[in-house]
Amino acid sequence: MTHRAPSLPIAALVVLAGADHAWAGMPSVTLTDLARMRVQTISFFLLGVLLCAWVVQRVWNSLGRDFPRLPRLTFGKALGVVTLWGLLFVLILTMISGARELMTPGAWEKDGYTYTIAGDQPPASPDVDLAGRRQALDRLRIALWTYARSHEGRFPPEDDPEAIPEEAWRVPDPSGMRYLYVPGEAADEGRSIVAYEPGLFDGERLVLRADGRIVSMSPEEIAAGLAGGLAQ
Repeated sequence: MTHRAPSLPIAALVVLAGADHAWAGMPSVTLTDLARMRVQTISFFLLGVLLCAWVVQRVWNSLGRDFPRLPRLTFGKALGVVTLWGLLFVLILTMISGARELMTPGAWEKDGYTYTIAGDQPPASPDVDLAGRRQALDRLRIALWTYARSHEGRFPPEDDPEAIPEEAWRVPDPSGMRYLYVPGEAADEGRSIVAYEPGLFDGERLVLRADGRIVSMSPEEIAAGLAGGLAQ
């Protein structure tokens, strides 16, 4: 009986040996960094599943030596058992997450791919809060000065929503309180108090003066200014 050598590899060698030119720098398919990370993650996950299935198969079959009535477990069946148990654990964890949200509504907030307790969020920086408060009071200043330009430099006689938009009177606080307003003042005349924050924030309050400046004052200084303690 004669054996015939495969002709395809020999033909390929002949073609390569007789080639006059060899081309270098052939294009190759590469993955992006994100795709490479995903492929690595999926590969690691699949390797872990296969390894767990192999361990389950070996442990089960080793028990068969002491318990002959146990059927032998193939690798395919072990892989199915591991996959089924994995899906079962995912279902249980999902039910636990749902029960946690039902028992403590609003206590958890999504942070990326995980959840964190809402109360554990770090408090806002005082500088950030002060900047937001100053910006809100500056909006009221712009609205008051716009009104004064068309009313001979005088501010509204009272905090009328029709003269100044209601949103401009609101303090940036969930309570929805309004700025305290001192009617009867004129724009760019003296340093009298025009509007100031209510006692919602710790420490000094922001005050809008008639000269257009926004300054920080203590409650005592505000009381003195309202009583005529500031120079006009």
